[in-house]
Amino acid sequence: EEAPKAEGTDEKGKKRTAADVLLELDGPEADASQKVVKAKGSKNIHSGIVHVLATFNNTIVTITDTRGNVIGWSTAGKMGFRGSRKSTAYAAQVVSQDACRQAMSHGLKEADVRVKGPGSGRESAVRAVQGIGIDVKNISDVTPIPHNGCRPKKARRV
Repeated sequence: EEAPKAEGTDEKGKKRTAADVLLELDGPEADASQKVVKAKGSKNIHSGIVHVLATFNNTIVTITDTRGNVIGWSTAGKMGFRGSRKSTAYAAQVVSQDACRQAMSHGLKEADVRVKGPGSGRESAVRAVQGIGIDVKNISDVTPIPHNGCRPKKARRV
């Protein structure tokens, strides 16, 4: 008989991850990153609006129905990014995917995308929405532009 294996390792002594265990239990269809489960209090919303706020320090994605009621949201801090990593394009992609999964569990199929702010995560957040399977009907920039209002921050000298 074989000697008992150490917990958390396979036959060759390699570390096992949670995805490996899921794959072993339920087969290939149990991939946690692709599965979208219908939410308990499901609202059955077909179309909505994806609001992307990309600042210099963070990216916030909020998904609403067409009347403005929030059905899903995510931020870079919520996804575990800290400090300067919150403002990266990759963080915006992860945030956008998380918010879209929440909205898709309520039945979201198509959406308008409204992008606001000067941050680095603008394009990657929109690409992530398209890549996850939501049909993007319209992309609009709603960044507020002053008609010579408040004095802006001083320019950085790097």
